[in-house]
Amino acid sequence: MLEMIGVGPFITIPILLAKMNGPQAILGWVLGALVALCDGMVWAELGAAMPGTGGPYHYLSEGYGPRKLGQLMSFLFIWQTVALAPLSIGSGAVGFAQYARFLYKDMSVLDEKVIAVGVCLLITVLLYRDIRTVGRLSVVMWVVVIGTVAWITVAGLLHFDPRRVLNFPPGAFSPSPAFFFGLGGATLIAMYDYGGYNNVCFFAGEVRRPERVIPQSILLSIIAVAALYLTMNVTIIGVVPWREAIRSTAIVSDFIQRIYGMKAAAAVTVLVLWTTLASVFAVLLGYSRVPYAAAVDGRFFAPFARLHPTKNFPHFSLLFIGILSAAASLLQLDVLINGLIVIQVLIQFMAQIFAVTLIRRRRPDIARPFRMPLYPLPSVVAFIGWLYILIASGLAYILAGLGLLVFGVGAYLWRARASREWPFAVQQAGVDA
Repeated sequence: MLEMIGVGPFITIPILLAKMNGPQAILGWVLGALVALCDGMVWAELGAAMPGTGGPYHYLSEGYGPRKLGQLMSFLFIWQTVALAPLSIGSGAVGFAQYARFLYKDMSVLDEKVIAVGVCLLITVLLYRDIRTVGRLSVVMWVVVIGTVAWITVAGLLHFDPRRVLNFPPGAFSPSPAFFFGLGGATLIAMYDYGGYNNVCFFAGEVRRPERVIPQSILLSIIAVAALYLTMNVTIIGVVPWREAIRSTAIVSDFIQRIYGMKAAAAVTVLVLWTTLASVFAVLLGYSRVPYAAAVDGRFFAPFARLHPTKNFPHFSLLFIGILSAAASLLQLDVLINGLIVIQVLIQFMAQIFAVTLIRRRRPDIARPFRMPLYPLPSVVAFIGWLYILIASGLAYILAGLGLLVFGVGAYLWRARASREWPFAVQQAGVDA
């Protein structure tokens, strides 16, 4: 929930409204909640069955065959993680800097970028410690996050005007190509905000009773956050007219200022900044464990397997991703969000949905403490949802994602040839025979 309720909904409401040019864009939140819940069931089944640190790295390996195609699929997951983790963390850092501008009106573009880079480096320093200390710090952050969302939601309910929410522009629901592409774009933004329900799978090897905790963590987080998001966003639009909200760069601050004045707006801005730090904290915690798990198995570059000599955490992986995140925070927010979603859909999410079925059919020896209800319907809904979002993202991002995929396959083949792994190990065995 720390990762899910980050700066995302606080900075993306104007972007989401702009996708459909009106409050009908809230449909993107609803559709996104459905896709997230169905995809969450995929993660819950896989996470409960294989609760090892690294998450999808293990799911893809087992699903597609640990000695065959699974080696390529698991490598591609690590490959995309090294690319997308900095995009995710960097987007949070950029959001932090944008809200900081509300407190410092004279901030220059350079100042904004310096703050974003500083956030990434600060979080890296905070995570440079053992997991038990991290756990206690996470609880403190979570309390402040929930308090912030509660304040915004209650304030919105008390000053809610339904006429503003129902003030649709002409032709808002006309079933045209523009409507469906706009809805797809709004759902993409919503999925960025819902993202994080899978975070527990990345460090599942450090979780007690994972067969119960992982499914509960994923599904309860999605349900709770979806309810909070829908309520919060509807009430914000019910206070700030959507035509004004579209132009805002600190919508929550503007919302509170409209109700309670500048001092209260400054206070909520500070809380949003804290929430952003908490979200980035959770993201870097999870992603830093993924390359480490692969390197320990000998399937990624050896330096990522290094542990801190006294505190027993993957310090090289943490530092590597933390520094790349600082560099990514120099990009624009919309580029970071679109690139983040498209990369995951192309390389991981769709492949992982198929992995559930493959494991059910080929690996009955793997116990599944959690089985998704109504199988395979949630898998089908999640796959169609991701495909719809991918198409709506735009050709440029799809081509960029495919380029990263092609380079990843090339990097795997280069490494596999040197280490005589699949497919070269199979060919060599045939020659020797």
